Amino acid sequence: MNSSATRIPTDSSVATADDTVAMPLDEVLRHANAIIANVESVIAGKHAAVRTALTVLLAEGHLLIEDVPGVGKTMLAKALAKSVDSTVSRIQFTPDLLPSDVTGVSMYNQAERRFEFKPGAVFANIVIGDEINRASPKTQSALLECMEERQVTVDGTTYLLSTPFTVVATQNPIEMEGTYALPEAQRDRFMARISMGYPDTENEVEMLNTRDVTSPLEQIGAVVDLEQLRAMMSSARGVFAAPGVKEYAVALVRATRDDRDLRLGGSPRATLQLIRAAKAHAALQGRDFVLPDDIDELAVAVLGHRLVPTSRALGHHHQDSSALIEEIVLRIVSETAVPLGNQKRS
Repeated sequence: MNSSATRIPTDSSVATADDTVAMPLDEVLRHANAIIANVESVIAGKHAAVRTALTVLLAEGHLLIEDVPGVGKTMLAKALAKSVDSTVSRIQFTPDLLPSDVTGVSMYNQAERRFEFKPGAVFANIVIGDEINRASPKTQSALLECMEERQVTVDGTTYLLSTPFTVVATQNPIEMEGTYALPEAQRDRFMARISMGYPDTENEVEMLNTRDVTSPLEQIGAVVDLEQLRAMMSSARGVFAAPGVKEYAVALVRATRDDRDLRLGGSPRATLQLIRAAKAHAALQGRDFVLPDDIDELAVAVLGHRLVPTSRALGHHHQDSSALIEEIVLRIVSETAVPLGNQKRS
């Protein structure tokens, strides 16, 4: 079936990022620190999670936040979205949510006697998908085209999404009631997965003191505009990755495909997104080149949710799959030769 591309008229957010002039790295750092400080005024004690979330945003990827209810998953997603002056939508995924609620639907206009497309919630720069694994697999699959190709096809017509476009989704562990496991194809479209974890005692007490009357989300606003965000993304894309570093990323991902404890390893998309995330990570360090350390720090977040352990490995280790996969990824990182000197870590 042939499909014609039609751009939904919104605001300037539909401009392509390819024409954006890159921002100097010192300015990238300044704006990034402002975003991090803004988000951490809402989410305290989760610096690593906040930095990874910002890394994914600058790398133009999608983020999956997985943890038990009540630890601040949605709060982090909202705080990140509010820190950027862009279009934001929120989808509460429920079992009765329909695919058309996500992508949009063609409705007949009787006055003009023609069908009109009514955009769904996915038409925004930052889309917050709350509890994504509570929707049916049919509705979850509505995001597949959106996340990979940045477009929506309805009734044979393709509508381009805004640029930039990022999905920040939260999900509860699949062991909890009312959840549907995300299929491998959809998990693979998320650049990274992070967990929040419980706050420490000091931050939990402080939360009781500061959130008794008002929500901290009401106290924050945007600290960068959309053009500045595009320029930051352009700077991240321009970070240099040497051939040896790329070979190292390929070696890590290929090792997951051959590992004895994994029945599903990383895809070529995982390799591509690992390099993209490493470039953004380097930019947040003020560097215009990628180091193997950037890849090492992101390996668990970028690769972990794509891997499936063998039943033998799960039974032998007597632990949940996420902890086991983290252990496997760290082992692979430690055993994989670094680009320079071809030496293995001790």
